[in-house]
Amino acid sequence: MIGSLRGELLDRTDAELLIEVAGLGYRVQVTPAVVDQVGSIGSEVFLFIHHHQREDAGTLFGFGSLDERRVFETLISTHGVGPSMGLAILSVHSPLGLRQVLATDDIDGLCMVPGVGKKTAARLLIELKTRLKVPEGVASSSAGGGAGTAGNSARGDVRDALLGLGYGPEEVARVLSELPEATDTSDLLRQALQRLAAA
Repeated sequence: MIGSLRGELLDRTDAELLIEVAGLGYRVQVTPAVVDQVGSIGSEVFLFIHHHQREDAGTLFGFGSLDERRVFETLISTHGVGPSMGLAILSVHSPLGLRQVLATDDIDGLCMVPGVGKKTAARLLIELKTRLKVPEGVASSSAGGGAGTAGNSARGDVRDALLGLGYGPEEVARVLSELPEATDTSDLLRQALQRLAAA
């Protein structure tokens, strides 16, 4: 079972890397964030690997951190979540972002993932909360009804505004993960638009 790969990057697409290790080329499925993290063609690449084996084929999924791989493995061990959906979830939400979505019962955040509707999102919230550790302080601040709730509401408003402006779910999720904690919607939206314009 392959657990990691270090080798030369031979080719890349939006969702796959070709990495040569000791004369063998490995095709690795990855998220757009991982594609952005790796260097140019010919550079050295290191990825943590989940080797998904089926009767008819084996597929390699690559991640930039152990936590990302562990979250992926947790996702695909959840009822109704296969490797494709697991990768789609991590393409929209980082591991920390996903834990924040779970901590704040953000069904709309999960529905940003292609193929995830309200019913599936509600089920995933329940199942994943017991499987993934929630970041300390996020759940309590959101449940307390104070600044945490206001902050989450502001981020939700910014997310809805960006989606309404035509930005894709992956772009929106990425820029939201980069924003500081704040409760002022207009300030967060301004910062988000600046980051998207500079990307």
